[in-house]
Order: sequence, then structure tokens, then C-alpha cells
Amino acid sequence: SAETAKALLSQFPTAPNYPQADGSVKLAAGWLIDQCQLKGMQIGGAAVHRQQALVLINEDNAKSEDVVQLAHHVRQKVGEKFNVWLEPEVRFIGASGEVSAVETIS
Repeated sequence: SAETAKALLSQFPTAPNYPQADGSVKLAAGWLIDQCQLKGMQIGGAAVHRQQALVLINEDNAKSEDVVQLAHHVRQKVGEKFNVWLEPEVRFIGASGEVSAVETIS
């Protein structure tokens, strides 16, 4: 929300942000993840890229559960620190088709 962004920007004035026409503010997810020191974080075979916090990689034969657990961990850490709940831009495909990415990692 605009209120959450305003509170965050009062604490972190250099945080990248993008005001929207509807009054909302988009925050840079990569910056939020980086501030939580999650680059290189690994669960099973899935990891947060060491140079690009927005990218989850298959470091070592990751299973789908590893990716889901890592995405959940990243979302939780950012939410706890900033009260901002990231929404994945990727599509999650389950055994019977597309599933809600937010519900899957919540």
C-alpha cells in the first residue's frame, strides 16, 4: 500500500521506488531481498543468485519443493523485515495445471 511504502521510505530514503498513476508505489523487490542478506541463500538444491537477488537458481539438482521452500523463505524474510509481501511474477504449474504462486509460497 502507499502507506506501507511511505513508512518504508521514511526509514530507507534511498530505496528504489516507482510511484504509480493510481497512487500506489512499487518497490524494487531485488533491493528488499538484498537488504535481507539473502543472496546465496540455499535450500536443498535451489539458491538465491549470488549477484542478482531476484533470481532463484538450480544450484544442485533442485526439486520443485526446494524452489517453493526457498521462495517461501524469501517472501517471509522480506515480509517480516519490511511488512511488504512479495508476489511472484512467475507462473507455478502443478500436476493438474497452473496454481496460484502466492498461495503456493505463503
